[in-house]
Amino acid sequence: MRRSIITGTGSYLPERILTNKELETMVDTTDEWIVARSGIRQRHIAADGELTSDLGTAAAKKALEAAGLEADDIDLVLVATATPDETFPATATVIQKNLGMSGGFAFDVQAVCTGFIYALSTADNFIKSGQINKALVIGAETFSRIIDWEDRTTCVLFADGAGAIVLEASEEEGTNQDRGILTNHLHSDGNKHDLLFVDGGPSSTQTTGYLRMQGKEVFRHAVTNLANVVGEALEATDLKPEDIDWLIPHQANKRIIDGTGRKLKMDPSKVVVTVDRHGNTSAASVPLALDEAVRDGRVQKGDLLLLEAMGGGFTWGSSLVRF
Repeated sequence: MRRSIITGTGSYLPERILTNKELETMVDTTDEWIVARSGIRQRHIAADGELTSDLGTAAAKKALEAAGLEADDIDLVLVATATPDETFPATATVIQKNLGMSGGFAFDVQAVCTGFIYALSTADNFIKSGQINKALVIGAETFSRIIDWEDRTTCVLFADGAGAIVLEASEEEGTNQDRGILTNHLHSDGNKHDLLFVDGGPSSTQTTGYLRMQGKEVFRHAVTNLANVVGEALEATDLKPEDIDWLIPHQANKRIIDGTGRKLKMDPSKVVVTVDRHGNTSAASVPLALDEAVRDGRVQKGDLLLLEAMGGGFTWGSSLVRF
């Protein structure tokens, strides 16, 4: 069976770090309040003039280096982002240019915080169909650009960053012991639009707008939806929670991460957590966490990884991957 295996990972975080203590001087909040409700202690903020494509390019170069590939080896560049450089063209095409690619094709996927899972599934389908052999999948965001810095309920949560992986086609046995992506599960529910959205856009207000969120409602739906989509992945592959070596969740809120881990009865030491240092980087959060765990040696070849996320739309999804 043709599978998509991860052969390289990379990430990039802007140099500037914004701590909770600094936020205390900007809005009516405290370090204790932020940590208690989200687990976040600091986050990275893009510099003036530093674009989503710049972050994505830096992460992509590291992933290519880890995979031992050149940019022209890649057939597809797929970027998950809700904060593109421009309304058009796709940020993926800018990154394609930045990498010096002379071939292949590139486009963006927009599913907010679930974007990387959507992009991973899309690239996987291109590979499984035989249309391509190698894909560069990137999650990149500059959420600081769409934050109302006077809204203490959102400005303390979101941040900037990028993560990337290289996927390559491999012929495997067709069992749940194969390397590569074993199953993907995607969902959305447009009826929940008003719980998490940006109040602007080219067609509606002709402005970029700001992120708006009803935090308690989002939290409630996240716990339920993520538990369900994790169950779908295990059921589809005839695997059990104890088979999972690493849970690599969307880094939105430490309480949501802990809740998902408890439902899976996972040892907390097997849950990759970066939200305390990175904040919520939307589509970048899962690949950022994956790259950190690969580079520090936690994730080893053959490990079973469960990736999951939920975002505005609502969108949610999971990918079960044997590294």
